[in-house]
Amino acid sequence: MKLLILPGDGIGPEIMPEVKKIALWFKAQGVAFELDEEPYGIPCWKAHGTLMPEAIWQKILEADAILFGATGSPEYEALPAEARRVDYLLKMRRDLDLYTNLRPIRLIPGMEDASTLRPEVLQGTDMVLVRELTGGLYFGEPRGIERAGDGTGRGFNTLSYTTREVERIAREAFELARTRDGRVCNVDKSNVLETFMFWRQTVIDLHRREYPDIELTHMYVDNCAMQLVRRPAQFDVLVTENLFGDILSDCAAMVAGSLGMLPSASLGPTDSTGRRRALYEPIHGSAPDIAGRGIANPCGAILSFALCLRHTFKAPGQALRLEAAVEQVIAKGLRTADIAQPGARIASTQEMGAAILAALEFPLAPESTLA
Repeated sequence: MKLLILPGDGIGPEIMPEVKKIALWFKAQGVAFELDEEPYGIPCWKAHGTLMPEAIWQKILEADAILFGATGSPEYEALPAEARRVDYLLKMRRDLDLYTNLRPIRLIPGMEDASTLRPEVLQGTDMVLVRELTGGLYFGEPRGIERAGDGTGRGFNTLSYTTREVERIAREAFELARTRDGRVCNVDKSNVLETFMFWRQTVIDLHRREYPDIELTHMYVDNCAMQLVRRPAQFDVLVTENLFGDILSDCAAMVAGSLGMLPSASLGPTDSTGRRRALYEPIHGSAPDIAGRGIANPCGAILSFALCLRHTFKAPGQALRLEAAVEQVIAKGLRTADIAQPGARIASTQEMGAAILAALEFPLAPESTLA
């Protein structure tokens, strides 16, 4: 298998070296893959004079899995308009057909004090948000900005979903629920928008035909945002469209204590050989305000590699091993700036990565207790 690292912009080049060390550790343990790395975004522009050389795009197309850091930088504004015309992350999602975005959200023991939510509200939270990733407003046509002669104008985007698009993401949610607690909550805005009237009915029809064993409920997106901070433990699997999934997962990050803790997996369809191309990335973005300071939290990116172990390399035991190493480090009290209490010692990006690697090398025995 081919694994490609694209560190990207902002804090991406700071967190991804920590992920690379861990990936190479698992390779040494027998997880078989070829590892390659290429610049992306502003570093790619500085190296090649273009945001996406054909040679790198070809590697993206050939990769079984991509470990992605982040995209976004104020430096993009200085680039020629033509160079900025294509959003290559969206192009990857669309061209690789990465329609399923999985965002697991749970409370890691010891992280209660990092959240603004009360510990009793957080207890028992373990959910997965299933976000449709290649449709909706992010990709709909027509779209654009029109200017009138009098100086006024309008901006417009198109929201639409087809039966195929809704059914395949709903099927992912139902299949996932069968491996968990057997509950799916569909999130939409069907009380206002025709697109979501269609979305909800399509989900209901699929559920009736193929998944009567799964408990299906429905919730409007505005209520869901409130419920995520009111009683997050009520959810098992949430399924929703592209824009809502983007917003709700950031809201749900308070369960984990920080955006820096949350991983994601973007998965394409399974082909005739059983291959399913994938992109793994933390959900926190490029964070240009802290880039270059060595204080970014690498846990979301490291846990994204755990998802890679699970979904691409079919090594669930190794994925659990990595997740346990992260939990061990958190339980021992090591904290980056985003999850530390005021006055506490702050660990650097490299210190956190090194501690997780050490926890892999020397895991605590099951009977051990954490200090």
